[in-house]
Amino acid sequence: MSSPEHSPLGKATVYADRYDASLLFPIPRQGKRDEIGVSGADLPFHGVDLWNGYELSWLDARGKPMVAVAEFRFPATTPNIVESKSFKLYLNSFAQERLPDAAEVRERLVRDLSAASGGPVSVVLHAPNELDGTPLGEPEGTLLDDQALDFDCYGPPRPDYLTATAGDVRETLVSHLLRSNCPVTGQPDWGSVQIAYAGAPIDHAGLLRYLVSFRSHTEFHEQCVERIFTDIQAHCAPRELSVYARYTRRGGLDINPFRSTDPTAAPGNPRGARQ
Repeated sequence: MSSPEHSPLGKATVYADRYDASLLFPIPRQGKRDEIGVSGADLPFHGVDLWNGYELSWLDARGKPMVAVAEFRFPATTPNIVESKSFKLYLNSFAQERLPDAAEVRERLVRDLSAASGGPVSVVLHAPNELDGTPLGEPEGTLLDDQALDFDCYGPPRPDYLTATAGDVRETLVSHLLRSNCPVTGQPDWGSVQIAYAGAPIDHAGLLRYLVSFRSHTEFHEQCVERIFTDIQAHCAPRELSVYARYTRRGGLDINPFRSTDPTAAPGNPRGARQ
């Protein structure tokens, strides 16, 4: 059972506080990729799902609580995503577990998340004092949101809004108006999206209308970003393309999917003001 309706989402939950890797609930990526015409054997993008966990705690060998902020990177090539509520429950299960040091915590996180997702997951733990002075960083680029436009479509997504004109540009575009909805609970997911491309100029008005058309759409964060990427590729045919969404946190986790035509591209982790 690995479909969203069988996950812990939207259900009353007993919060375990002793380590339990079985709480992780993987969901195969391929079902939603089939909808956008992406074969598991031949992905049109490279990328990573970058998660930040702000509520990680355990006990040291003497029983003193320890805390850390964790950064998780799941390659887009992993066959599964991890459902976010199960991820929260799993992290919470460390709360009353005595562990010798942060290295042991990290080792367990790497092992369990790699097993659940089906591929190598990287984990970095930051002690709170290591985060002192961390700056906020909004996605850089030309803001789409100031255009004076009329809107009347809020779902399903409308890729027919996407068009490109003759010419050749390299530009980075940003919108803070992305909203989609959890496919199980219906709760809204809020985010900012950065689109960097090279090729024929993409119509800015059409692109903003397209992004707003996700407003009532139900898909997980990773699936929305892959849909945006493949729709832009199909309708505007850029020779280079990267799509990076920074979603606000829920339950102590934020999810930030990145997809790119560049196999060497790796996103930074700039925490936005809304995160």
